[in-house]
Amino acid sequence: MNKYLILANNDKDIDLELSKKTLEYINSRGAKAAIVSDVINDYDGTFIKEEFMDDAKAVIVIGGDGTMLRAAAGIGSYNVPLLGVNLGTVGFLTEVEVSNLYDAIDRLMAKDYQLEKRMMIEGSFNDKCFAALNDVVITRAGFSRIIGLNIYVNNELLDTYEADGVIVATPTGSTGYNLSAGGPIISPKSKAIVVTPISPHSLTSKSIVFDSEDEIKIEIVKKRKTQETEAIVSFDGGNNTGLSAGDIINVKKSSKEIELVKLYDLNFYRVLRDKIGG
Repeated sequence: MNKYLILANNDKDIDLELSKKTLEYINSRGAKAAIVSDVINDYDGTFIKEEFMDDAKAVIVIGGDGTMLRAAAGIGSYNVPLLGVNLGTVGFLTEVEVSNLYDAIDRLMAKDYQLEKRMMIEGSFNDKCFAALNDVVITRAGFSRIIGLNIYVNNELLDTYEADGVIVATPTGSTGYNLSAGGPIISPKSKAIVVTPISPHSLTSKSIVFDSEDEIKIEIVKKRKTQETEAIVSFDGGNNTGLSAGDIINVKKSSKEIELVKLYDLNFYRVLRDKIGG
């Protein structure tokens, strides 16, 4: 029997109303489903249990792009594709709208879809390592001061930023915080890494796009004698960790990829125009 995991953001799906309807519909079609909710603050994937993932055909994510990011982190080593149902706003990662949910489930169960692979990056520091589908972000830890950041590429010093922080993004993440900070949009099928400074205190500090095989190293430079925690690093908006002067974050392409279920022939550039074209 086919089995599906429904991953719900219970802040957006009030009383899990849509998730329950989805479960009932899947069951009525002769398959099996389980709901996991209350994952809005879980960036470590502890909501994913082995019994849920065993033989699962797909994870149906009901929420927004943020919920999709947590699902991507949560499925870990499980090779299970994600189908996003949009209850958020922009929804670059969530292809399905509520209005065509049942049609999408029918196509999912009939295997009438394609899979689109998205690259991930991973950041390691102080014996910790986290993967990210969107971005690794380093920002200042307090108000009204900048941080110093030495940026190395393949162990070669590229530049020193004095800025509010820096974003290291995937092509998928290029339409997120990276775009808001003035970074370029990159096709999600590309293999690349983009580094974008946040509010740099220099007219010459710009975004740079690197090959996906390049390794980025970011060193925190001390700016205040009395300040111990200079910055905070986060991965897809979670796993926030304080950093001190001298700390180094190594970012590179992850060996893990995420597969997204693509049901409809939606061109990325059309979606881009519709979502943020103005």
